Amino acid sequence: MKKVFTLGDALITFNPIATGPLRHVSSFERKLGGAELNFAIGCARLGLGVKWLSRLGHDEFGKYIFNTVRGEGIDMSYVQLMDGYPTSLNFKEIREDGSGKTFYYRYASPMSTLSVEQLTADMLDDVAVLHLTGVFLAIAPQHIDISLKLAQLAKERGITVSFDPNIRLKLWSIEQAREAYAKLLPYVDILLTGLDELELILQQSGRPAFEQFAAQYTIKELIIKNGAAGAQAYINGVWTEKEAFSITPIDTVGAGDGFDAGYIYSYLQQLCIEERLRFANAVGAMVTTVKGDNEGLPELDDVHMFLGQKMSIER
Repeated sequence: MKKVFTLGDALITFNPIATGPLRHVSSFERKLGGAELNFAIGCARLGLGVKWLSRLGHDEFGKYIFNTVRGEGIDMSYVQLMDGYPTSLNFKEIREDGSGKTFYYRYASPMSTLSVEQLTADMLDDVAVLHLTGVFLAIAPQHIDISLKLAQLAKERGITVSFDPNIRLKLWSIEQAREAYAKLLPYVDILLTGLDELELILQQSGRPAFEQFAAQYTIKELIIKNGAAGAQAYINGVWTEKEAFSITPIDTVGAGDGFDAGYIYSYLQQLCIEERLRFANAVGAMVTTVKGDNEGLPELDDVHMFLGQKMSIER
């Protein structure tokens, strides 16, 4: 089975039981999260083989993440528990009006122990797609070199490279992000980006600017996510659009990661671009109907059922 390979941090997420400033909240619910981990879980639930490269603290939280992710059927051969480094945490704050903040406690992250020298070509054995994100790039400067090395190894083996900028301006400036992206984008085959992120990166808007950008970096598939407005793709000089599904969202966290997993799954199944966008939109929509970063990531049968129900409604 051809597999998907991704790497990145994993965090214990504490969701507040009550709303309001965190100094007045005394109870939290433990979850786990991380953009790349959400993507990995999403792919595994759709039936893809997944390899995940990560470092966790050799503590109770690290063991919880390791055992939980292994239970999803993900290959944990390249995940290590590190002594002396606490597993990363974040705490969410939710206000009465539904707005909120996230407070990160991820330094010194166990991922800081990963170096370029630890990367080997055999990590990509049986891999069809290498998926990278801007979150990993932003956490530490050495992560840029690590991502570049993996992208180079993938290119040497003819492996497709996908990338989601997943911009986190709490972690670095947009100028730093643009500089890092410029190094990585020449290796990227599939760019999975939010419309607002793409406009922020380019400081421009509109299809002519997007087309020029794709040509500059020889990006084969430019996939633009736009939430409730649906998604669009620019492939081989042709634009394709697909509307979003009409649902009532409960929690939008992780929807973009779910979309990515859905798109990569349908790409590997060699579906046409219209069906890829439809499938990815479905996975992203389903994620928003469940609270939590990855609890709503669906299994393949659930997606087919969702699409079947929507098809009968559309008829």
